[in-house]
Amino acid sequence: MSPSEEKAFCKLFGDAYTKCFDKELTVPLSEADSKYFSSEIEEQTGLIIGWKTLKNYSFYVLNPATAKQENPSVATLDTLARYIADAAKTDEISRKRNEPHFPYWYTYRDGIEKDIPVKDNQGIRTSSPLIVQRNSKVKYLWIGMIIIGIFLAGYYIVYQYSQSEHFTDNFSNTSTDSLFQKGWILKDLDTSFWNKRNAKSGYLTLFTLEGDTYPDSARRVGMKNFLVKKLDTDCFSTEIHLGNFIPGQNWQQAGIILMEDTTLLSRSTRLTIGYNGFFGGYSRPGEILIQAISSIYGGFSKPEEIAHLSLFSVEPAQSTIIKNNLQRSALRIEKNGHHFRFLYATGASDIFAFKEVVSRDLMINPQYVGICALKGFVKDSQAMPVYVDLFSIEPILCE
Repeated sequence: MSPSEEKAFCKLFGDAYTKCFDKELTVPLSEADSKYFSSEIEEQTGLIIGWKTLKNYSFYVLNPATAKQENPSVATLDTLARYIADAAKTDEISRKRNEPHFPYWYTYRDGIEKDIPVKDNQGIRTSSPLIVQRNSKVKYLWIGMIIIGIFLAGYYIVYQYSQSEHFTDNFSNTSTDSLFQKGWILKDLDTSFWNKRNAKSGYLTLFTLEGDTYPDSARRVGMKNFLVKKLDTDCFSTEIHLGNFIPGQNWQQAGIILMEDTTLLSRSTRLTIGYNGFFGGYSRPGEILIQAISSIYGGFSKPEEIAHLSLFSVEPAQSTIIKNNLQRSALRIEKNGHHFRFLYATGASDIFAFKEVVSRDLMINPQYVGICALKGFVKDSQAMPVYVDLFSIEPILCE
């Protein structure tokens, strides 16, 4: 900057400070004042000057001879000039498109270039005729109201989080009454298989029955003995643990599905562990995989496979490895706003280290979570038992 521009910058900063705080700049900005100053500028102009930058400027403006040299960009100078001139709110893209010549800074600089009273003999900044004085009582009232608003908003978020359901079911009691009391909803009952839900003590036993959320050529969707639970929080982690689930035929699978309603025609996303032996005509051993699919359009639209992670190739030499590693398996979906994380874990015990399969932003607002056990619309696949050891929903604070 030229000497005259440097003096104009010092005066401009002082004028902006005075407008914000209704007093002259006499001491460098504290961290709290710098953050407040930055938020006021952004609120009025739509443009950002970082609080650390403003703090450094205050040191320089008060002691230009000894402080670290500052060279603000023309864009920053224009933002300060817009602030004291009460210019219309904008953003960086609009400014670059409509006002790339930074008119507010140059108008300010040219208007005071001939006569710039920067400091008096005590180092106290003088006022500018462009400053609009504010009533300090009104300003501090607004500050108080903002603080109260922030406090109430924070309290509401924490309250909502504390009231959300921390739900865990280890299926020690799988009677219909017990499940219903815990909020489970049973959809599309198949009595013969539902009566076998106590087949293994300490587990809920479901079966990979014919059905799917993926519509077939006849536009069918549906799952039998489908257990569903209402979600009462927007941000959460939901998890399922399975015991010795080793699928071996198309498309035996089990896992978690998130839905916007319970019809299976809503927008949804699911995470399963399953078997695939279809490779488009190529001859390959079947695979046990982790699959994530999403249906962001609902209805009978075809969903998108967003993850296909092959865990094991099903070959005789691998059988012991597969059996050992699938003694326990777990699937987890985390939702924060519209951001979803899909994770899995396998091993010989419940000491899991989850691994991320995929993360994706999805335009889905799930209201229900369900346990899915299915084999698609494949008639020659067996109805394989699925031993569910644990299911949980944990609310998390939304970011």
